Amino acid sequence: MTTALIADDEPLLAQNLAERLQLLWPQLQIVAIAKNGIEASAELNRLQPELAFLDIRMPGLNGLQVAGALQNTRVVFVTAYDEYAVAAFENNAVDYLLKPVSDARLAQCVTKLQRNLAQRNSLDLAGLLQQLGQASSPSYLSWLTTGLGETTRLISCDEVIYFQANEKYTEIVTRNERHLIRTSLKDLLPQLNPQRFAQVHRGYIVCLPEVAKIDRDLLGRQRIHLKQCDAIIPLSRSHAAQFKQM
Repeated sequence: MTTALIADDEPLLAQNLAERLQLLWPQLQIVAIAKNGIEASAELNRLQPELAFLDIRMPGLNGLQVAGALQNTRVVFVTAYDEYAVAAFENNAVDYLLKPVSDARLAQCVTKLQRNLAQRNSLDLAGLLQQLGQASSPSYLSWLTTGLGETTRLISCDEVIYFQANEKYTEIVTRNERHLIRTSLKDLLPQLNPQRFAQVHRGYIVCLPEVAKIDRDLLGRQRIHLKQCDAIIPLSRSHAAQFKQM
């Protein structure tokens, strides 16, 4: 039976969430309901539940601080404030629910958690050994954050087609949008998964699965054509060797 803790400084909301979760997931056992961050942290250490539904703004310790100390517990943040989304995903949250949480959204969250747990439980010995081997590997970016004024956007690295240098900034290009981040191309490259992204020119990093073909212009210069974008990216000689097998 899967175990879970709920932490919220509003007891009625916490109890309501517990009841709704029980209806959607009868096999889920709510082992504790904490009314503040300090109590939540203590109960999490004592009970070691598999899941934690945490409010963010709580007395003592906030939900982000509580989550930051966890290792094996999957976290779902439940809050009335959307400005914590970036920090939540940086804390490896499985989901982020905005109050009031609709029945459909909660059901979606339950499905996501069940799949997440099933994937963990289905790991065979080889998969476990592979994970242990990767534990010391570098951790690459999964999300990028960009902001305009007080608005912050989360962009999945899976959506990025290419990056282009723009002085001290880098332009992120997806299928439908462009965004600027305050990071140079040089500083960004080591944070990207080399199995997915490669520098092809001093001013460009491309997503390798998005490369459609490589040809030459009338002057013999190599260039990259992309699958979901009309842009043509220059390929410098110093970076061309990695594409010889394509």
